[in-house]
Amino acid sequence: MKQELLKTKIAFVTTFPPTQCGIATFTKDLISAINNSFNKTLNCVICEIGTKTKKTDVVEFTLNPNIKEEYKLVAEEINNNSAIKIVHIQHEFGLFGGSYGNYLIAFLETINKPVTFTFHSVIPKPNNELKLVVNTLISKSNLVFVMTKQSQKILMEDYDIPENLIIYIPHGTHIVDYENTSEIKKQFNLENRTILSTFGLLSHGKSIETALKALPDIVAHTPNVLYLIIGKTHPNSIKNNTDTYRNYLEELVEELHLKNHVRFIDKYLEINELLDYLRATDLYLFTSKDPNQAVSGTFSYAMSCACPIVATAIPHTKEVLTEDAGLLVAIENHEQLAQATKKLLANKDLLQSMAISAFQKTRESSWENVAIKHVNAYNKLIDKKRAIKYNYPPIKLNHLKKMTTELGIIQFCKISQPDHSSGYTLDDNARALIAMSLHYKLFHKKEDLQLINTYLNFILRCQKPSGTFINYIDENNFEHIKNSYINLEDSNARAVWALGKVISLKDYLPEYIIDKAIICFMDSLPWVKNILSPRAIGFAIKGLYLYYSVTKQPEIIYVIEKLANNLISNYDLTETKNWKWFENYLTYANSVLPEAMLYAYLVTGKSNYKSVAIDSFDFLLSKLFVKNQFKVISNNGWFHKGIASNMYGEQPIDVSYTIQTLELFYKTTKDITYKNLQKKAFNWFLGKNHLNQTMYNPITGGCYDGLEKTHVNLNQGAESTICYLIARLIMEKETVIKPKYSRNRRVVKQFEIENNI
Repeated sequence: MKQELLKTKIAFVTTFPPTQCGIATFTKDLISAINNSFNKTLNCVICEIGTKTKKTDVVEFTLNPNIKEEYKLVAEEINNNSAIKIVHIQHEFGLFGGSYGNYLIAFLETINKPVTFTFHSVIPKPNNELKLVVNTLISKSNLVFVMTKQSQKILMEDYDIPENLIIYIPHGTHIVDYENTSEIKKQFNLENRTILSTFGLLSHGKSIETALKALPDIVAHTPNVLYLIIGKTHPNSIKNNTDTYRNYLEELVEELHLKNHVRFIDKYLEINELLDYLRATDLYLFTSKDPNQAVSGTFSYAMSCACPIVATAIPHTKEVLTEDAGLLVAIENHEQLAQATKKLLANKDLLQSMAISAFQKTRESSWENVAIKHVNAYNKLIDKKRAIKYNYPPIKLNHLKKMTTELGIIQFCKISQPDHSSGYTLDDNARALIAMSLHYKLFHKKEDLQLINTYLNFILRCQKPSGTFINYIDENNFEHIKNSYINLEDSNARAVWALGKVISLKDYLPEYIIDKAIICFMDSLPWVKNILSPRAIGFAIKGLYLYYSVTKQPEIIYVIEKLANNLISNYDLTETKNWKWFENYLTYANSVLPEAMLYAYLVTGKSNYKSVAIDSFDFLLSKLFVKNQFKVISNNGWFHKGIASNMYGEQPIDVSYTIQTLELFYKTTKDITYKNLQKKAFNWFLGKNHLNQTMYNPITGGCYDGLEKTHVNLNQGAESTICYLIARLIMEKETVIKPKYSRNRRVVKQFEIENNI
């Protein structure tokens, strides 16, 4: 109850399910996304617009739009709720009573809280009355959200609205796991059909007849075509219990002899089933005939499900549908629609490239990213003490498991599909071993042990008689030629780190796993003390420290000191008043160097190690946290001493390493600054970055490979996914109640019995 009182409330004035309309669905999806990411500090409530609305757990207020007096009364009711800090109105002219919905002005004149609008329709070239109403509404609000840049332009040019009051946020879309349509078709028994589709509440404005009139020509070209018309009829289109428009469409199907090529799915689909139909679609047909339609959710959803599109030219499609994702045709022109459809169906490679392009274009508009943009705007309107903060997503291993074979974890992905041809690396399997060791320590899941064993066996497979390791294994389990000409010192040292991590968990993991790791670790020691690469030294010291933490072997201290002294020598050569670092540049995995120095201090107690660790790390943090926001060192030329740093080109691996180092520094120094910076760094994954986009995929459990200047690299390779997982597990530590030791023993014993160990 106490926690609930601390939450900021936002009241949405809107229609809401079970009402069937686009704005109700939009609001539900937006609120769901906001709740998923921010509900620990935010509570969304509804003021539902309608004549038959009732209060529920979500619907705290109701507004009959046809009763003018209610607008003031409802505003007063909201004013009396001190927890509500913002009112967000979903605006469509037909929702509110009066001329152009001007009853709403009474609400705005009474409400004493910040108000934001989402304008779902922006009508160009308004008459004087319409312009006056819109100007009055906006003059009494703090911000206006629009979903197309064209809408923003119209408000500025036709309504004289100041640019600083308008925020462009695209219509939200659902994240789906990218797959070839052939896989999804199986669940609908559509394997042998070429699927065209459209969806949404049917009405004359959809102009489905345009597609039906084009279909005979399309069928003549592609005989196995099936056109899915998905959705119930809009309630406003049914008069006297007669569905005139659907009846017309069904008669047209009969008249054109299309019964075997058209299927009506006359029902309201839950979102997951709808998205699966779209994922099974080869080509989406968008046939709206409203030339002023500002935005279409159905069009956005189709793009987000990797549908190439043939669309009529309305403002939204003209702005978004570039030629690499689909084709535009004239409104109600079935000949153009047929020609465009045939052109695309004749070129499978073009269809595939358009599908990927459409999918990529809509990542910015995922509901998760749309929620972030809204919350960023809300936070500007409320007291900083009530600031809305990110939730941490659930921990998911789906994508990691999908990428893992009996041999190990595959290196790369094409979006979310493992690219088997990329083979395997020691680097990735070492990191995966660390991640799953952390996961097992926290949750004691039996299935974790199988993954730990797989990744450990891969490291053993890579070790040579000399005790060193190769890094690259191809898809057929052969050593790749790259091992002969690429410096493998860093990857070798990562293996030492991973082995040390496993050995440090000897009280948790099965004995045979620990034994394998110790043998491999000891075989590597002869060359470890001769490592020269600074980052390899850092990784090796981490592994040596973890090994020493449970064995207390004194010879390990000697190796750590030798390596740490190498780093000190580097530091002494390059350190100046304004450059307290080990090299003349910052590249990748920078934080592992001060982290290694702090580990060396913890083992030896030497104060110079600690001093260098703190000075170098504080210097690095000054370059990573810019204007109170975490910024990864750019991989576009890196950051050289005396030269202005490059921007953009940020990778998850460095965020993860920084979080790991901050964890150690906080534990060692008890300085809360490090813990606060750790939270800020992790928020980079959740959207606190220059694009305000999430780097974590909540559907797959994967992490995107990079944050560029204008876009996110949507491939979800092993490195990025594992590094995110390690960071997420570190952030989880404080909230997990560790299972009792006896329970862990039972899990280990059951695993050993099932695997005949």
